[in-house]
Amino acid sequence: GVHLAESGGDSVQSGGSLSLSCAATVDPDTEWAFYDTYCMAWFRVAPGKEREAVAALDGDENADYADSVKGRFTISKDNAKTTQYLQMNSLKPEDTGMYYCAAGLCGGSWYWNREYEYNYWGQGTQVTVSS
Repeated sequence: GVHLAESGGDSVQSGGSLSLSCAATVDPDTEWAFYDTYCMAWFRVAPGKEREAVAALDGDENADYADSVKGRFTISKDNAKTTQYLQMNSLKPEDTGMYYCAAGLCGGSWYWNREYEYNYWGQGTQVTVSS
């Protein structure tokens, strides 16, 4: 399996920046597939709302973003493909929520913003943006 651990959540003022990290620990039984066939993404849950996709990297490391964060958030990962990052700039109060890292097999008809595409999830890290 894959174990994901997010960090970096904090409370900031509107207009501020935060950088989230997601460290992936891969079990030996999954390691053979993880680096070549898994994609990782960020989701968030805002107060009173359903979980929504924020950003993802596909197998070719092309990024997809929710319209609400385009131009403000940047997703990336390290060369070892074990840590994913989400750089968040120009934060708004509506960005407040619990942010989750997710990983799943990708390829073919892969819908980056659908929860069912991901079978591994972290525990989340809280981001609070005050006006």
